[in-house]
Amino acid sequence: MRHTISVLVENKFGVLSRVSGLFSGRGYNIESLSVGETIDPQVSVMTIVTTGDDQIIEQITKQLNKLIDVIKVTDMKELEHVEREMVLVKVAPKQEDKAEVLNITEIFRGRIVDSSQKTYTIEITGDEKKIEAFIELVKPMGIKEFVRTGKVAIAREGVKKK
Repeated sequence: MRHTISVLVENKFGVLSRVSGLFSGRGYNIESLSVGETIDPQVSVMTIVTTGDDQIIEQITKQLNKLIDVIKVTDMKELEHVEREMVLVKVAPKQEDKAEVLNITEIFRGRIVDSSQKTYTIEITGDEKKIEAFIELVKPMGIKEFVRTGKVAIAREGVKKK
């Protein structure tokens, strides 16, 4: 089962290495990892997507909590939360497909962030299903390349999971 784990850490040299080392040292895979500062520049938040049953996730959580620079570990599965990721897709459509690519981009509330004679670079933000659906729709029109961020997640205020 997939889990999104939020880890609040002190913004210090080597923290990312220790956290990723914990995963690799125990044979756990990190599917995606996103790290950034919070409002307090002394603190960062890591959003880690990994897979495992409840026992494995509990073990990961306990091990993360033992690391010195870790402030708080939250399995987002336990909370109502919002998740988003972003993808940049470079599409090289044929002339007859250009309007369709623009229409699909508009439907997905994306935007063209760069264009050339032959390509559009499109930014789409949303949940994983939205990103996947967009990629599948434009794939037949000539995706040259794409890059994705990892997930970021934040708990909804005052809403507990039922």
